[in-house]
Amino acid sequence: MRKSTPLIAFLAAALATAAVAQSGDNGWTESGVRHVLLISIDGMHAVDFLNCSNGVAGVNDGNPYCPNLAALGTTGVNYVGASTSKPSDSFPGLMTIVTGATPRTMGIYYDVAYDRSLDGPATTTGNGNPAAPCTPNAAPTGYTTEYEEGIDKNQTLVNGGAPGAGLTDGGVASIDTTKLDRNPAAGCAPVLPWNFVRTNTIFGVIHKAGGYTAWSDKHPAYSAVAGPDGIGVLDDFYGPEINSNVVALPGVTTASGISCSTVPDTSADLTAWTNSFKNIQCYDTLKVNAILNEIEGKTHDGAAAKTPTIYGMNFQAVSVGQKLIESSTKGGYLDASGTPTATLLSEIQFADDAIGEMVTKIKDRGQYENTLIIITAKHGQSPIDPNAYDAVPGKTSNGLSPATLISNDLHAAMPPSEDPNGSGIGSTEDDVSLLWLTNPSYTGAAVTLLEGNRGETGIGQIYFGPSLTLNYNTPGLPPNDPRTPDIIVTPNVGVTYTGSAAKLMEHGGFSHDDTNVMLLLSNPAFRPRTVFSEVGTLQVAPTILRALGLDPSSLDGVRLEGTAVLPDVNLNFGH
Repeated sequence: MRKSTPLIAFLAAALATAAVAQSGDNGWTESGVRHVLLISIDGMHAVDFLNCSNGVAGVNDGNPYCPNLAALGTTGVNYVGASTSKPSDSFPGLMTIVTGATPRTMGIYYDVAYDRSLDGPATTTGNGNPAAPCTPNAAPTGYTTEYEEGIDKNQTLVNGGAPGAGLTDGGVASIDTTKLDRNPAAGCAPVLPWNFVRTNTIFGVIHKAGGYTAWSDKHPAYSAVAGPDGIGVLDDFYGPEINSNVVALPGVTTASGISCSTVPDTSADLTAWTNSFKNIQCYDTLKVNAILNEIEGKTHDGAAAKTPTIYGMNFQAVSVGQKLIESSTKGGYLDASGTPTATLLSEIQFADDAIGEMVTKIKDRGQYENTLIIITAKHGQSPIDPNAYDAVPGKTSNGLSPATLISNDLHAAMPPSEDPNGSGIGSTEDDVSLLWLTNPSYTGAAVTLLEGNRGETGIGQIYFGPSLTLNYNTPGLPPNDPRTPDIIVTPNVGVTYTGSAAKLMEHGGFSHDDTNVMLLLSNPAFRPRTVFSEVGTLQVAPTILRALGLDPSSLDGVRLEGTAVLPDVNLNFGH
């Protein structure tokens, strides 16, 4: 929907210049790999996989506590230096994995971000992004973008409020297009999630090559994985809303044996599945069951289909186990070496049990030899060291987030929809602060203000000007990039800007614990080995295409950024 802007025209020209022709036949049928199962265990660090595979003193009697993941590792390539996107939020983290691109190219910075070329939605979103005017073909005002539960028709329902939908299955029909930002250059058309992505994805490439594609995730908005090729390239999508009210799930039992026919944890805050160590496992099991159906050659809800060429899901349970404080029960870690608490241990074991179910089903179906299984994470979580957590404002009575500081002292510098002191959804701050200003001319004053208040804001690094544009496009209206923040602030390790007393960790930032995640590629034909060189999760996308016998340069991100296939893995074992 934004193809008419100069920036998109520039990107399109670059793509045309760099384009490499793909072979004319369905090359994926020539490879030994027929199926790719892609799993994100959100929050799963490389050290978590190391610890659970080998065992840790004082946990599970010192025995390994992820036997199914450990078994995959015996025929797997384990990349211990894998890094996620920066920022390390779920939305850019996921889209990096499926596009082979970084935020500068794919244009995804956070599920709640900002775009200077768009106007606001026709109606206020469920999370309070206010309705705003839009005049076709007029100059845009710029507005906060939102691609999570706030754009559901009814975010309190697991099915997102889609008319006539089953209890958990609204899919893209639950997206309320009146809650989407609008593009004045396109007649004020709403910008659908898949149209917000600038670069194509593995789902589009594989579908066009004759493959069958499927994905399950935590919001209907994450149908964005289809990319600009359109929702039609995603043959099967399942997106039960994670931030809906917790309800009983008749007939659902977790891999660890919890019955979800009644709500397991009724003492928890039932306004979201993420508020409970037990309830989150029931939610994740919805997606696990979708994968089990797809392995059997069905759609996520059991209709006749075929086993997808590419399919997968995200687990949320480990992320919840890492950061939640539920009443007096704490998740997270016991020390800086990553020793899990009992509650985090149970979440890792749950995810491992569920993956074990998938692997067993794959073997039963005779698909194990021709399935590439990839286990990684959209993001990590920081800090692992429980003594390092500092919620600002929180422990320091005068603590301020960077956005609040700027809003308090430079009143006109923050766009109304980004202003934390305003009535809108506010600024994008977790253990990172992404700052979009009303005009680039405010940047110098804002940076001076931040530099003068490092103690109050817990600032670690400030990126602006050349230090920002080295890794991101120059911010501004086209021909500059309307989505690039003017300033990015990464705090000292452990500092978060949520001010939450109900969390132990957060993600979004650039720290090692935020970005260093598990990355394992497994197939029975692989020789087990550990790769210590640094790699990125953006390399997963071209690796998947190469494994299926498709051309990695079919991906826009690969051509524009030179993204390489992951090293030291034999993808030609079927020839």
